[in-house]
Amino acid sequence: MSSATTKTNYPALYTLITVFFFWGFIAAGNSIFIPFCKSYFSLDQFQSQLVDFAFYTAYYVGALLLFALGDMSGKDIVGKWGYKKSIVYGLLFSALGAGAMIIAVEASVYAGMLVGLFIVALGFSLQQTAANPFAILLGDPKTGASRVNLGGGINSFGTTIGPIVVALALFGTAKSISDEQIKALELSKVVILYIGVGLLFIAAAALFYFSKKVPSGIANETMEKANKALRTLVVMTILLAVMFTPIFQSYKSEAALKIEKLESEIVQLKKTNELIENPLVDFDKAIEHKQNEVKTLKEPLENERMLWLSGALLVVLGGILFSYTSAKKHSEGWGAMQYPQLVLGMLAIFTYVGVEVAIGSNLGELLKLKEFGSLQSSEIAPYISMYWGSLMIGRWAGAISVFNLQGSKKTIALIIVPLVAFGIILGVNILSGKDMKPLYYYVVCVLVQIGAFFLSKDKPARTLLIFGSFGIMAMLIGLFTTGGIAIYAFLAGGLACSIMWPSIFSLSIIGLGKYTSQGSAFLIMMILGGGIIPPIQGKLSDIIGIHQSYSIAVVCFGYLTLFAILVKGILKKQGINVDEIEAEASH
Repeated sequence: MSSATTKTNYPALYTLITVFFFWGFIAAGNSIFIPFCKSYFSLDQFQSQLVDFAFYTAYYVGALLLFALGDMSGKDIVGKWGYKKSIVYGLLFSALGAGAMIIAVEASVYAGMLVGLFIVALGFSLQQTAANPFAILLGDPKTGASRVNLGGGINSFGTTIGPIVVALALFGTAKSISDEQIKALELSKVVILYIGVGLLFIAAAALFYFSKKVPSGIANETMEKANKALRTLVVMTILLAVMFTPIFQSYKSEAALKIEKLESEIVQLKKTNELIENPLVDFDKAIEHKQNEVKTLKEPLENERMLWLSGALLVVLGGILFSYTSAKKHSEGWGAMQYPQLVLGMLAIFTYVGVEVAIGSNLGELLKLKEFGSLQSSEIAPYISMYWGSLMIGRWAGAISVFNLQGSKKTIALIIVPLVAFGIILGVNILSGKDMKPLYYYVVCVLVQIGAFFLSKDKPARTLLIFGSFGIMAMLIGLFTTGGIAIYAFLAGGLACSIMWPSIFSLSIIGLGKYTSQGSAFLIMMILGGGIIPPIQGKLSDIIGIHQSYSIAVVCFGYLTLFAILVKGILKKQGINVDEIEAEASH
């Protein structure tokens, strides 16, 4: 690899951070897409969460394929291609996914849309594997974290405006559209949106490819062998396919088709009851009878689906636990997995991405409840934008440390920057015609987060402990209250998640030495959590209700808090003082 110059290559850096924007824009836009698809295609909550399953599973599959190719060739594939070419390939692959989305939307095929999203995210997986080390390469390695944090800030801006743009594409400028009206909507605007997105991917690829300012970024580094780790990951992937296949098949079972028929008859009876008054026909009794029939059929079917989903979760937990115990006994062939901080960190990234995505993706369904405002899918964009914007608030505050501000300057910045970010989220939504008055008092939650930053003192283990505890408290308040307080509490989950990625990442890869790059690849694979945990919450919602399903978020934040405690002890045994580690990287 050509040695990095101390002078930052700004033209190349500004070109690079455009891809960070795409990741955030599409990922957060999915939170609007999910409730829309649920109404448009008449899906249950689990089926609607397959948007996340397709999107985040692609990250795992992509990272696993790159790791497998690298393990077989003994070379880092992305480094061999060069970071520049890898990003170009990734962008073109995402453009192909946008094309698949357009075809599927035109045909109104939900499964095809999931395939399109999977291909888009597969491209993102390649881009993300190349973009973080590329940002570090574009200048002095000592200031590499600041360049990655800049990318993270742009990524978060994408997550803030993504829901607004997607909502405009789906619902236009209408203030409110009922879920019944959604079924009659034309999807031409979604086609236009993805034509635009696809063209932007191609334009960004061309910008990279033809720019003489962007270096090739070739890194011919030898990849450390980890055949046992690869074998375990492949077995995990096969077992995950085994667990999800019966769930998908169950939607075409005799019981499922009968439920679908009965639910259609119930809708028809309700409509007839509103139009015709016939004293000879007891519509209410007929409806109740069919509803009881649905309940009888649904209960065993939902429990069976939940069992298979729990099995999928156990496959991931079991695979990670097996790797942890096996590598402890005999480290040869396990590569980076011989380090307990990495294995527990893999589970932490899985949990973190899972809870971050699940809170946002299930929010639309929660806001439909009477006690949460009875909002239509077309009215939720400001809340989704504020949730993902909460991650921007935290990441902007987290990036302050890279500017080496001292004393009162740093104190003022830590107070002003989150409040400015909050103001930008409000401003962007107000400009798009959204009523943000219900979210003005959310500034109280932002002030609590500012207090948490002062307590954290830029120490990753302490930061994770404080923000994990903040997440637990927010979710418990949300579970045991309703209305505005509960909405604020669930939105505050975004504030809790905002600063976790860099803390988990730096704690997981510290002390890995020659296995650092491989360890980073394993952590990227665990973005898989965004594909497993939201569907589990979706299915739990189908069984116990959407509000109660947020108990899953409490468990997730519980593990993240536990990881902060465990990793401190593990690193101490290795002679590493965690208080001296500075949080690095952002996604």
